[in-house]
This record gives sequence, structure tokens and C-alpha cells, in this order.
Amino acid sequence: MKSIFRSLAVTSLLSFTALSANATVVLVKTSLGNFEVNLYDQTTPANVANFLSYVNNGSYQNTIFHRTEKGFVAQAGGFRFSGNNAAPFTAVATQAAVKNEPKWSNVRGTIAMAKVSGNANSATNQWFINLADNSSNLDLQNSGFTVFGQVTGTGMEVVDAIVALPNQFSTIANFTSLPLRNYSAADAQAKVPVTAAHLVVIESITVINNDVNSAASLQPKPNTLITAPVANNDSSSGGSLGVLSLLAGLLLWTGRRAQRNHSF
Repeated sequence: MKSIFRSLAVTSLLSFTALSANATVVLVKTSLGNFEVNLYDQTTPANVANFLSYVNNGSYQNTIFHRTEKGFVAQAGGFRFSGNNAAPFTAVATQAAVKNEPKWSNVRGTIAMAKVSGNANSATNQWFINLADNSSNLDLQNSGFTVFGQVTGTGMEVVDAIVALPNQFSTIANFTSLPLRNYSAADAQAKVPVTAAHLVVIESITVINNDVNSAASLQPKPNTLITAPVANNDSSSGGSLGVLSLLAGLLLWTGRRAQRNHSF
């Protein structure tokens, strides 16, 4: 009997170790090129585990970059192309929301979770890459957006190429900042249907390094604003409202059921 319990204990320990040793480097393969992301397992464990749960169950396969804002963010993780012109995109199924971990700053090259306006702990499957230093607003807004990794190597060259695509020609409701390949204003005027060939498709996200300490050599910038007092004057208030108006532009589209504003 003791040997049985001992075996069970060892099995449980091994299972726990396997679960704990989540990968920290993933390869994002897109139709416009590939890039690697090093995740911050040790410092934002809940959000890394959340992201990896979608990676491991294949939820991000054949999803798209559905929103780009030059000099701001490139957003993905929430939608796939359906091939149906009447409803071109289908929403990726979401799991339980994850708690906010606003430890690191939203600077260029970092990856962070998107969430619903007015709810700090509402992040699920959508994520974004910061294209610039967005710390002055995203480190504070909605209790701060959780940065949980960073693009490494020359990966931002691929991200910048995605963002360089025109994003103003989509006439699809709620997808008005959709980056499109080989699609022009004339195509939009002629109502040429958007196809998979026009989209930036995330073909897969896969684990390529399962060393939980792979981020040890990285030096992410701490979020120091989340604990700082917020200025309350006309000039700063006006700027914040302007940013909020911009950030509230994205709708999480899942039909009528989930027309919820994201807070950025």
C-alpha cells in the first residue's frame, strides 16, 4: 500500500512539474513571415499559462491579425476567416478570464493581453504587440495592461511589415482597421470580397523552447506608473480622454451577443 501511495505521489509530482515547465519561447508563423516571442513565465505566470493554454489546444491556428494601428498596436488572437462573405469572421472560443498582472511596461516589442473596458481582470484570448512606447496610457488604463513577453531577435521587422499594410479599406463591420494584402481602394469601392489571401493569417503558434528560465537574460522595463498618483488637471485629463476614445474603438465581435468594447 505504501508503495502505491509513493508511486502516486511521484506521478503527481511529475505531472505538476510538467505543467509548471510551460514553454517560454513560441514561434508565431504568419502568412507574412515568422517571429519569436519570449514569455515571462516567472513574473507573469497566470497570463503566460493562459496564453499557452490557447497555444496548446490550437486555438490560435489560422487566426488573423484583425487590427493594426500604426505607431500603436497590432492585435490578434480573437478571430478566424470563415470564407462566408455575409459573416467573414468567426470568433475563437474563449476560456475563463485571467487575472491582471501589470508588472511590466507596454513598450515597443512587448506582447500584452487585450481586455474589456472597465474590467481589469477580463483578458481571455486576444493579445496585442506594442509598436511604440505606450506606457504613458496602457500602463495605467484599466488598471494597466499585462505585458507577458516580448518579441525577440529581428521579429519586429515582420510585425512592422504587417503594420505597413493598408488598414483603411475594409468595409466589414467592426473590422475597420483590418490589415489587407493586395487590396486597394478601388477593390473596396468595387466591393471585391475579402479572401484569405488578403489577410495576415497566423498559421500556427508553437513552442520552440520549454526552458522556463529563458527570459532570465532579458531586461523588461518595470511598470512604475501603476502605483504612481494620477495627475488631475485639465491638460492631462484631455489627453487621457483622447487616448480612451482611440482605445475604445475595438469591438470584440461575436455577433450581437458580444458587442463589448475593449478598453483599448
